Amino acid sequence: MRVVLTGGAGFIGSHLAEFLLKKDFEVICIDNFITGRKENIKHLLDNKKFTLIEHDVTKPIYIDGDIDWVLHFASPASPVDYLNYPIQTLKVGALGTHNMLGLAKAKKSKFMLASTSEVYGDPLVNPQPETYWGNVNPIGPRGVYDEAKRFAEAITMAYHRVHNVDTRIARIFNTYGERMRMDDGRVIPNFITQALKGEPITVYGDGTQTRSFCYIQDLIDGIWRLMNVNYNEPVNLGNPNEMPVIGLAHTIKKLTKSKSEIVFKPLPTDDPKRRRPDIRIAREKLGFEPHTPLEDGLMRTIDYFRCELGLK
Repeated sequence: MRVVLTGGAGFIGSHLAEFLLKKDFEVICIDNFITGRKENIKHLLDNKKFTLIEHDVTKPIYIDGDIDWVLHFASPASPVDYLNYPIQTLKVGALGTHNMLGLAKAKKSKFMLASTSEVYGDPLVNPQPETYWGNVNPIGPRGVYDEAKRFAEAITMAYHRVHNVDTRIARIFNTYGERMRMDDGRVIPNFITQALKGEPITVYGDGTQTRSFCYIQDLIDGIWRLMNVNYNEPVNLGNPNEMPVIGLAHTIKKLTKSKSEIVFKPLPTDDPKRRRPDIRIAREKLGFEPHTPLEDGLMRTIDYFRCELGLK
């Protein structure tokens, strides 16, 4: 099996590349390193079945030979990144998805879009099922990411309906684990880095907003399962165990044995108050169930950040 994986040097992409190589796939990784890191894939570079192409997928690309899958995971994915790169985020969701769907169509390959729970915006229902259309501010600062992914889903389904491209859409909820960047801006890297450095742990708002955290290896299992079923509609992939952000701060403080104080800052514009996936479709269609307890996954992530900080 031969796959093209965009965003393959990113957090999720690098884990997926590693997983597919272990399954004896040939992986063609495409990344322009706007947010991906070469350190994430340096252990793969000597693998004869791994090819790295440095390229911006908002520009067309031709690849020789047969391709079984096009896996489109390229995009800034944290608020820090897509607020720093708003136009690039919109372009990779629109032009990048269009180009990769065109490649899949030309090669008669299957296509998977890495979508996001952000298509639901600040949801008015909880948990969020795939049938929920969302509550999104299209012109707010987060709209560049939310609407890029909503457009990406729309064009993916259009290619499926009009051109018969065999598509998959993974709506990925909050995921954490090794290879996240310390300056990622998402809540788990923020809290762990601050706790390990002894800096104040910054909670935005009053901390009662909720998130549901899925460990990276559980997510990769869900993606693999989605690749192996014939189902073209969007599928939520994440952990349905919901917790308040303030609870996460206290858990990370405990696990790191940190003396950091917890401080509160104003909530960013359009920050979702609830985030919890309804994974009934993933359970029924994929047999998917996340198994990693939060504290176990957090300890592995903490150990990774300790190494990154030179503390271990």
